[in-house]
Amino acid sequence: MMVVDMEDEKKVHNKHTHEEHEEMEMHKHEEHKMHEHMEHEGHEMGKEHEHMEHKDHGEHKHSHAEHHKMMMEDFKKRFIVSAILTIPILLLSPLIQKFLGFTFTFTGDRYVLFALSTVVYFYGGKPFLTGMKDELKKRTPGMMTLIALAITVAFFYSVAVTFGLPGKTFYWELATLIDIMLLGHYIEMRSVLGASRALEELIKLMPTDAHLITPEGIKDVPVSELKKGDIVLVKPGEKIPSDGIIIEGETSVNEAMLTGESKPVYKKPGDIVIGGSINLEGSIKVRIEKTGKDTYLMQVVELVRQAQETRSRTQDLANRAAFWLTLIAITAGSATLGTWLYLGKPFVFALERMVTVMVITCPHALGLAVPLVVSVSTSISARKGILIRNREAFERAKDVQVVVFDKTGTLTEGKFEVTDIIPLDELEDNEILKYAAALEGHSSHPIAQGIVEKAKELGLELYEVEQSKVLPGKGVQGVINGKEVLVVSPGFLKENGLWKEDERVNKVLEQGKTVVFLVIDGKLAGALALADKIRPESREAIKRLHEMGIKAYMLTGDNAKVAKWVAEELGLDGYFAEVLPHQKSEKVKELQEKGFIVAMVGDGINDAPALIQADVGVAIGAGTDVAIESADIILVKNDPRDVITAIHLARATYGKMVQNLAWATGYNTFAIPLAAGALYNYGILLSPAVGALLMSMSTVIVAINAKFLKV
Repeated sequence: MMVVDMEDEKKVHNKHTHEEHEEMEMHKHEEHKMHEHMEHEGHEMGKEHEHMEHKDHGEHKHSHAEHHKMMMEDFKKRFIVSAILTIPILLLSPLIQKFLGFTFTFTGDRYVLFALSTVVYFYGGKPFLTGMKDELKKRTPGMMTLIALAITVAFFYSVAVTFGLPGKTFYWELATLIDIMLLGHYIEMRSVLGASRALEELIKLMPTDAHLITPEGIKDVPVSELKKGDIVLVKPGEKIPSDGIIIEGETSVNEAMLTGESKPVYKKPGDIVIGGSINLEGSIKVRIEKTGKDTYLMQVVELVRQAQETRSRTQDLANRAAFWLTLIAITAGSATLGTWLYLGKPFVFALERMVTVMVITCPHALGLAVPLVVSVSTSISARKGILIRNREAFERAKDVQVVVFDKTGTLTEGKFEVTDIIPLDELEDNEILKYAAALEGHSSHPIAQGIVEKAKELGLELYEVEQSKVLPGKGVQGVINGKEVLVVSPGFLKENGLWKEDERVNKVLEQGKTVVFLVIDGKLAGALALADKIRPESREAIKRLHEMGIKAYMLTGDNAKVAKWVAEELGLDGYFAEVLPHQKSEKVKELQEKGFIVAMVGDGINDAPALIQADVGVAIGAGTDVAIESADIILVKNDPRDVITAIHLARATYGKMVQNLAWATGYNTFAIPLAAGALYNYGILLSPAVGALLMSMSTVIVAINAKFLKV
């Protein structure tokens, strides 16, 4: 594994050999070590997982996504029922009648009011009452405690008044408070997209069937029935059913989705193959070594699961405000009661003042302050192609100090393009390209597609090819214009004594580019260098991050030479190369341990644990479903510049939240002393009705302010 800070890198010069064979051996060795490491960790994970507490999410009978949806539907249902019952409660409330100038009374009306309010309190208020229990158990009183405290004090005081205690009831305040809080929670949950389905998406990558080789012939069986030691046949284009070792045949395997290695990896007998990777060329026979939860992919699933469950759920902004308001409500309420009793006022008067203070302290606006901003912010971000899945992480995005980008498919397009054409004989550049593209025309290999794409781009007319055949892991061969033509790897040239030292070739190899050679009638005619195409937007994204004072790093499974070339091209602050997927989250952790707030941007399965480990996980659009499900923020377009837009939006959103919370809680500065009776001697005593009017005004201001959010 290679970790490089670009500052230090400039001072160091490493010598690299160019033999692909050695690179492959190293890759194989790393992969083998990784598998052993994962196998060992698997048991530890299993044990840890058993001890995980699932209190927050029931008993995990449902997936995160289903659980989230059920909670959202529950809030919606409770809101509708409570809102319908609130209409008669308002009509029967003496204060509302007085306020609107009408009377509507009948015998026993106060008992009807009591009955309706009881349903609203117990049915509508249930989430807040159970929420308070959970918060107090964790010793983190927040929004739920504040709401539960206000509605409980209002309800029991009003019941006491209904059955004989002198005073006024607070039924309508209780009902409207519950309605608005239920609505706020529903808006909030709907705007935070469904919780994670990453695990199901990861599991979907595994093929369902395998061609098992038996003494009776080939039999198709479900992958779940495979056992260690079974021999399976994998045809070109098929997924490898489980982790194993090739015992017959050679091919190239696409592991990009699993390991982030952009180049297809040449595999021969004795090499390890990973379940879920795609066989590109020849048919191979594989001896199964690992099945079920021991496979590499399932270990990644386990890492994702662990990271999801241990992610710290920091209290959000409104909860912090609610925590202080809870303390203020209890302190101010108790002080009000004590002061009036000390001054010799009747207990009933002191109690009414205390209840008024405690009900007024829980502002309706606080329940909407954050959800409304989130709702507006979510719609703005959706228009800009940024989907927010985790609000807490989105809030953290404003403080990001380091952005770590995955390379393949994020900073680069994950597609090979021809960067250099090097003539090694009399042929001109375009002729070299015409021969190579003609020969590669029928291959689905990414390198072949890159060569054909370049010829198309230049509008070249390709030659006719006869007798073409694939040389697995080495190249292609065919007859063009009566000449024997080969497009082959450096390894093939060395094996066949055709290799010639050339400074231009050495330079592109030093940059980590993939080089293929054109051989015509046994004579070396030219070389084509290909590299994973850097997105044009990546340069601007890195430049703008630097202008904002944010460092940019790159994380890749690719070799150090490729990583160095990309890092220098983009002016990155540093890079981690040859990082295996399970180590990606460790690299993010290392940066976090240095005190940085880290955002990770990735698009592949191999990025999922790192996306979850990061303070902010960002999945880039065309990535896999797994990366998307593991991320907090999803960029719909494949444009790294959208990371900057997301950070700006997070900062603007946070600013609006702070303003709204100031409005929502600011009125308490006036309302609490007035409700407590601070100006009683001047004949000013805040009645619950006026308190409610102030409450409504702050709610309207908060709603209007949220609408002014812009990026």
